[in-house]
Amino acid sequence: MTNPQRPGKTLRLLKEQGRAVDDRYGGAKFGAKAIKKAFPDHWSFLLGEIALYSFAILVLTGVFLTFFFRPSATEMIYHGSYAPLNGVRMTEAYASTLDLSFDVRGGLLMRQVHHWATLIFLAAILAHMLRNFFTGAFRKPREGNWVIGVVLFLLVLLNGLFGYSLPDDLLSGTGVRILAGVLLALPLVGSYLTMFVFGGEFPGDAFIPRLFTVHVLLIPGILAALIPLHAVVLTWRQTHTTFPGRGATDTTQKGYPFFPVFVAKTTAYLFWTFGVIALLATFFQINPVWLYGPYDPGAISAGSQPDWYMGFLDGSLRLMPGWEIDFLGHTLPMSVLIPALVIPGLLFTGLIVYPWLERWVTGDHEVHNVLDRPRDVPVRTGIGIGGVVFYGVLWLAGASDIIAKTFHVPLYGTIWFFRIALLVGPVIGYFVAYRICLGLQRRDRAMLEHGVETGVIVMAPDGKFGELEAPLSRDLASPLVERRRPTALPLSRPELPGVRAPRARGGLTTRFRMELNQIFIRDLWEATKPRPDGEVRSEEEQRALEK
Repeated sequence: MTNPQRPGKTLRLLKEQGRAVDDRYGGAKFGAKAIKKAFPDHWSFLLGEIALYSFAILVLTGVFLTFFFRPSATEMIYHGSYAPLNGVRMTEAYASTLDLSFDVRGGLLMRQVHHWATLIFLAAILAHMLRNFFTGAFRKPREGNWVIGVVLFLLVLLNGLFGYSLPDDLLSGTGVRILAGVLLALPLVGSYLTMFVFGGEFPGDAFIPRLFTVHVLLIPGILAALIPLHAVVLTWRQTHTTFPGRGATDTTQKGYPFFPVFVAKTTAYLFWTFGVIALLATFFQINPVWLYGPYDPGAISAGSQPDWYMGFLDGSLRLMPGWEIDFLGHTLPMSVLIPALVIPGLLFTGLIVYPWLERWVTGDHEVHNVLDRPRDVPVRTGIGIGGVVFYGVLWLAGASDIIAKTFHVPLYGTIWFFRIALLVGPVIGYFVAYRICLGLQRRDRAMLEHGVETGVIVMAPDGKFGELEAPLSRDLASPLVERRRPTALPLSRPELPGVRAPRARGGLTTRFRMELNQIFIRDLWEATKPRPDGEVRSEEEQRALEK
């Protein structure tokens, strides 16, 4: 802003206000650095932004819903706009949800926006985690950020379960009943913990108010602290990761500046995210609680399914055999403890400790700002695909009854199929992904050695016909030929005269580590020189040649 009487002169008031803010909070230096921070231009980095903007939409719509929702288990007789339930006894929580859906202007839209934003929030977090895993973004110095991301996913998953349990309808009440069964299965403290959570015997009168407090205050408060730490503080403090390519190194950052390019792009992405969620909420119905009716412990409904993010827990409960252990007069229901606690515990614990497990196997303690292509590290990619298959089998098993009914197959046949697939599927997924990575590596080497196909057929002097091949462009060849810090280091060495190799003289743990290290580094991608007789062309020359 300038003074119209004195063009080019900054208004004294604005200058003084800016100096006053800088003197007190020291924001000028940070702001100047922030404006010039480079952000890589790759679509996969926007997955985290989808999660961030979905969280913002969740907070705004959640505030609106709290104005009208009554978190009370007190029973009442419903007399409202939804005629089929008039005269039915229900809790105030369910009645207020019906009022939100039929009597509050925009209430149903806000409910559906809130629900769809939750589903997209969790899907974006999961996709973001998978991208970080397959590209090795969890390595030093980002182990802490990886752990925060896993904790965020777990907290949002729990808060999603708590949120869709609040209306006290028949579907959500069935899920809460399963939760009560899991709490009761805990040894020693199960009955005490259940009485504390529900305020007495299930369903209790205190559960809904306590669940409401946890859903709108406790977990969102933790998320409000962790999300800025994960998405802003650590990201701004550390160098942003980038994919291998021209000018990408572990000590330099290539990308567009935060202002104005990144700000413009991320603002547009915010509106796109909101627009998609609003479109889904407007035209695609979700969680029509008025069709389910109020929760009744004696009522059941066939074909009930949880939201997608809880499907793997439902599937694990269905697949587990009815095992029990009697010990000192106490019964341990393994059919509940293993699927509801052991399997999720192993899954999330494995995700949290994986960066340190891989470092222990690879011996790599270097800082990595350049990411790996998934094909360059076949073992890690295979492990990731194996985990995806494991999760996917559990998720599909949660719909075993729907699958049996739709495809007219025996229900117990589907259960046994998923039990076998849960053990065999991850192994098959690992080896298939490993072989695909090797095939893609061979394709890259062939392109470096022979060039890319042009579609132009030429005749040689001896009369033979062949396709003309062109060398790779500089941009396409750079991820293949430029060297970067190794992903893994060989921990073993050959035996020297009179000195045994570490693998031979170490203990069982050392020998196990050496074997894992050899497996990990066996097919790692190594930078390859381009064809010796080929000239690396620019992108413009390459497009012109292909035309």
